Amino acid sequence: MAAAKKGATAKRSKPTAKKPSSTRSSSAAARGDKSVEAFRDALEKSVTLSRDRIQEVMDDAVKRGRMTRTDAEETVSRLVSKSRQQSDELIADLEKLLDQARKGVEARVAPARKRAEATANRAVKRVRTTAEPALVEADRLRRRAGVAGSAPITGYDSLTASQVKSRLKDMNKADLRKVRTQEKRGKARKGILDDIERRLT
Repeated sequence: MAAAKKGATAKRSKPTAKKPSSTRSSSAAARGDKSVEAFRDALEKSVTLSRDRIQEVMDDAVKRGRMTRTDAEETVSRLVSKSRQQSDELIADLEKLLDQARKGVEARVAPARKRAEATANRAVKRVRTTAEPALVEADRLRRRAGVAGSAPITGYDSLTASQVKSRLKDMNKADLRKVRTQEKRGKARKGILDDIERRLT
């Protein structure tokens, strides 16, 4: 019998192919359903009585001479203790169910969230790549026209260090100083500041 059990265990421990996500989610749902069913059964089997009601029944039994006052007090104490223990167990089961449900929801939502974030990032990159030449040219024309009060680089805070550096090439010293001030007040990236200092000397 023991040998048969060992053989069964050995067979069970062999690596199996990874279940598809739909199978995993359905098995998780089945486990959740079983847990809910077990919790419902526990609730149906439990009986809720207040301490006052138990005490009332015991007092009546004492009056009728069916038990002593000491026995009644011990019985009340035991019943209340058991009731508290059962309540704690039911609460623990409920908390476990809620935790399982929360994890199940997170597991189902996580892939969709990742896909949405990846799609959004790709879209942002595409827009930046497409718009970049037009923005560079617009900044160049604005600087040549001497538009007063405008920043040398449009959308500066959203640009990477390499994008900023590529726009420094045709700037005059006054615009370079403006960019330097803007960078120092913001991210203060060393590579950009060094490049500006090199162009100013």
